[in-house]
Amino acid sequence: MASLPQSSARSLPGEIRSPAFLRVGFWICVVIAVAVVIRRIVAFVAPAHGGPPQMAGLDDAFASHELLTLAHIIPALFFVLLAPFAVFARFSRLHWPERLLFPLGAIVAITAYAMSAYSVGGWIERSAVFFFDSLFLYSLARAFWHRRRSEITLKRRWLLRSIAVLLGIATTRPVMGVFFATSALTHLAPSQFFGIAFWIGFSINTLVFEFWLHSIDRRTHSPNIPVTGHSQRMRGASL
Repeated sequence: MASLPQSSARSLPGEIRSPAFLRVGFWICVVIAVAVVIRRIVAFVAPAHGGPPQMAGLDDAFASHELLTLAHIIPALFFVLLAPFAVFARFSRLHWPERLLFPLGAIVAITAYAMSAYSVGGWIERSAVFFFDSLFLYSLARAFWHRRRSEITLKRRWLLRSIAVLLGIATTRPVMGVFFATSALTHLAPSQFFGIAFWIGFSINTLVFEFWLHSIDRRTHSPNIPVTGHSQRMRGASL
């Protein structure tokens, strides 16, 4: 996840900006997530024939519940496209993207629970979906609650946390790619490694974001960083 690039806004007193690798990671996750949705829609509109058997099997699995898949991935696409407006401070004066994120996120979360009934990776994948989807929904609800109470810094922190969790779906894709590439050696089928990839991908995003938040909290207590109360510490944790 990412902070504002140095050239796009002035740093505020006591503000600690995120490292470059988080900003790069955020954009990589966005690009992967968008590409995955577009690829899935194209597969529905124009099914490929003669591809690798494992990929063809996955396409058939998603085609078996096409409407539910579309009800999940299209709101997810718009959520991901609007996420930069919530992440980067240059867009802080725009309120409409944030207002759309909450209903879109709720739809994504609810349909993710329904999609778990058709999970490729069985109960291992289903357990990952239940855990991280619940964490996403809880973070989104907390952000909405703080927004209603005009607690802007807390709202921003929880909203960014929800975005980090959701983008974990993008991180699962390179992990799956490793499993696909090594399947000749491991002899693992998608039904065996999908759940593991879900746990790894979502855990990477969640843990990296949480470790960064905790590092921000520690650094804002440093005597070298001016801190003016709770709101300043929270602002320092903004991405």
